[in-house]
Amino acid sequence: MSKDYLKYYKLEDYIFEEVRNNFNKRGYLLSEEFFSIIIWKANRAKTKIKKRLLERGNVQKSVKELTGEIYKADNLEEKLNILTKEWGFYLPMATAILTVLYPKEFTIYDIRVREQLNLKETASVKKYFSEFLPMVKDFAKKQNLSLRDADRYLWGKSFHEDIKKLIK
Repeated sequence: MSKDYLKYYKLEDYIFEEVRNNFNKRGYLLSEEFFSIIIWKANRAKTKIKKRLLERGNVQKSVKELTGEIYKADNLEEKLNILTKEWGFYLPMATAILTVLYPKEFTIYDIRVREQLNLKETASVKKYFSEFLPMVKDFAKKQNLSLRDADRYLWGKSFHEDIKKLIK
């Protein structure tokens, strides 16, 4: 078997292991790897993101350029600004990409998580670093969870609460 298609079934495992490791070794992502992250976060966004990347050339070249810029950026805020300000990604998708690439430094800006933290809209890079991320890190520390597991826990709690409301 030349290609291990089973890895795509457990997409989160694939992106947080193989894709992240490839990024660290190579200094950029291939378009297949990049779109695996996009589809994992929000499958509905893939066509819009592809169109945005095509505006800068072909998809592979654009993905390599974008992810190479992220890899070379000096600090976390610069990495997020590359995605949001320079490439036009919204904060939830930008933080999802960075969470895969830097899971100990970033967490996904997600409405479910934000609501669990009782935070109002904080969809700016500045507020992400000054409010949202510190609150998730604090929650993780208090619960003795990794940053990634704190994100999963808060998302899961919100999801469960929605199910309970649905079946009442």
